[in-house]
Amino acid sequence: MEITVCVLKTEELSPADACLREAAVRAAKRAYAPYSHYSVGAAALLGDGTVVEGNNQENASYPSGLCAERVALFHAGASRPAIPVVAMAVVAVRDGDVQKRVSPCGACRQVLFETERRHGGRPVRILMCGCDETLVVSSAGDLLPLPFGF
Repeated sequence: MEITVCVLKTEELSPADACLREAAVRAAKRAYAPYSHYSVGAAALLGDGTVVEGNNQENASYPSGLCAERVALFHAGASRPAIPVVAMAVVAVRDGDVQKRVSPCGACRQVLFETERRHGGRPVRILMCGCDETLVVSSAGDLLPLPFGF
């Protein structure tokens, strides 16, 4: 298996990807992260052009919180179940500043994989955005090569 990761400077992002990144930054700034102070935002681009945002939601009972990626994906699945997710941007913000880089956790990678499978294997392009550069992979399989149910 070969995995390709494209590294782009922030200014090299296409206008559409730059807008998706900005939606993720806006979402991160609305996160509820009173314990970690690490705000994560995700923006999912749906096949009809709609952008669905999510952010991490923490809880004093730590397992009860939820990551930004899953908030966005579950929102998309609940509100527009027939429309595939075609891309997702993820960004982390701390003290108002976009961090160097961020990557989805294992649970989010599995949900991304199942989101692809739910829509006939249509890949979800994932942008892991940092302050200066963005890492781009063409599908969840590039982040989770041996998922549950493969």
